[in-house]
Amino acid sequence: MNWQHRAASLPRPTTAHRLRRAANLLNGSTLAGLAVALAARTQISHGPRGLVIAAGYRWRLPFAHAYTLGNVVLCRSTAEDLLSRPALLGHEERHCGQYAWCLGLPFIPLYLAAAGWSVLRTGNPGTANIFERRAGLAAGGYPLPAGRQV
Repeated sequence: MNWQHRAASLPRPTTAHRLRRAANLLNGSTLAGLAVALAARTQISHGPRGLVIAAGYRWRLPFAHAYTLGNVVLCRSTAEDLLSRPALLGHEERHCGQYAWCLGLPFIPLYLAAAGWSVLRTGNPGTANIFERRAGLAAGGYPLPAGRQV
């Protein structure tokens, strides 16, 4: 399915989705995401709720299956694969909101500091990371803290 057909079949974004998209455009984080997506030669398509999906990401870093820059979700698989994984897509979408709340690119050093803190506390960059916890640890593929079940 081509991206124009997929975009026409997606539900319209809500006011909150449009505000998040506008905030991330204005703060430059979505433009940074599009620049990385283009430089990495990904296949860019419209996603649900105002997201942009950049599929086929092949650069070594970061190691994650998917990650977010503004409203751009960069993933190593195809767009169809990401769309078939609603928990992971929802996890990445929550990071889009975090970019908006952090006023864009300041999210990156804040996230890295939270990941470092998490490594010191748990040995894993996500388990005690406030951003990953608020995005949903299990949905992002991170281990839950000891003694906590899904």
